[in-house]
Amino acid sequence: MKVILAETAGFCMGVSLALKKLDRAVRKGGATICTLGPIIHNPQVLEHYEKLGVKRIQSPAEVEPDTVVVIRAHGIPQDVELELKKHGVVVVDATCPKVKKAQLLIERQAERGRTLLLYGEENHPEVKGLLSYAKDDAEVFDSLEELQGHINENQEYFLAAQTTQDRGVFEQIRDYAKQQSNLKLPVLETICDATKVRQHEAVEVAKRVDKMVVVGGYQSGNTRRLAQVVREQGVDCIHVETAEELNPEDFADCSLVGLTAGASTHDITIDEVRAALEGMSSRADH
Repeated sequence: MKVILAETAGFCMGVSLALKKLDRAVRKGGATICTLGPIIHNPQVLEHYEKLGVKRIQSPAEVEPDTVVVIRAHGIPQDVELELKKHGVVVVDATCPKVKKAQLLIERQAERGRTLLLYGEENHPEVKGLLSYAKDDAEVFDSLEELQGHINENQEYFLAAQTTQDRGVFEQIRDYAKQQSNLKLPVLETICDATKVRQHEAVEVAKRVDKMVVVGGYQSGNTRRLAQVVREQGVDCIHVETAEELNPEDFADCSLVGLTAGASTHDITIDEVRAALEGMSSRADH
């Protein structure tokens, strides 16, 4: 069976930078190293760092003396970061630069008294961090339908999105929000270009194949959305974390399969999935 691998599959810039900072801390040694929450949403990568002795904590209250705390790529809420620093530990900020930029842009608009309209997953750690910069004055929604009916035409708003959201949907939300408001609506460009390119390429590959496979953590928002945009093209799509999850029966009628991966998926995992797919025989091969 032949496999078309998307060029953009795998680590994005933000994930690569975060892991480089964690690697640097591990190499330096001399202190307990921990991350506040998972550094990225990928179980295989997290297991690798656990074997290197990197611990994971869920709140600043768990911090022990003489600890280096690495802030996850998704970022953390402002109050959590301030609490961390009060403990006197060494803090390494591995927040993705795109997320950090979104945080600061949101803070600037919130300081002008505007209410944030945020397109994103309410329980996602990145979104929780972004909301903290809005001074608790925000509306969160994950679809146009959820936003409809919630805009006060005479209230000052500004619009932003979680960095890994679908740009096409965001543009529909932008157009709707502008129609509903009588006031100027600043629109922040917070969706990462890498997300747009990755989704566009996944769609283009999907048009050429019998079936698509998306590789990445089940907790990874950008990976789930890759699978979603492919399915919206009417193409069958299978989301797996590892090659072991692939079922040959699912590809019995396929001669050409597309493969892409989320922004937190390691090249090793992608290569393993590709090799497993290429090793399968379709009915067309017989």
